[in-house]
Amino acid sequence: MSADRTHTVVDSPMGPLTLVATDGVLAGLYMEGQRHRPPQETFGAPDASPFAEVVEQLAAYFAGRRTVFDLPMTLTGTPFQQHVWAALRRIPHGETITYGQLADQIGRPAAVRAVGLANGKNPIGIIVPCHRVVGSTGGLVGYGGGLDRKRRLLDFEREISGGTLF
Repeated sequence: MSADRTHTVVDSPMGPLTLVATDGVLAGLYMEGQRHRPPQETFGAPDASPFAEVVEQLAAYFAGRRTVFDLPMTLTGTPFQQHVWAALRRIPHGETITYGQLADQIGRPAAVRAVGLANGKNPIGIIVPCHRVVGSTGGLVGYGGGLDRKRRLLDFEREISGGTLF
């Protein structure tokens, strides 16, 4: 039996976001022009009904009222990717870590390059905060949504948290 996939597009300060659900559970959040964005035809039929809570939490995030997402998600990837994506969800709002620190956190200190590749294939951007991972010197590197969006997300989170990221 094949999975039922649906999608909707919502506006955001980062531009239009395509939300994809598999069997009614969030499985993708993609930006326009995003690297590793699956083909549109894989997103299923347009249907906004599975996304009410996702849209509400995204709106609260962009309004500065939410710093943690609490949503059911289906992240499809290799066991290693799953491990990296789980670690991403533990990076606090308003903070950044390096790819090396992330590799250390998952117990794979020599796997910095693989961590970067897994980070880049994160299927649920923003909510699974891959934008909070920076280069070894703290510089902005490697964001599938583009470095401009990464900077805007980090600046926004820094402003909300009152901290400094760099």
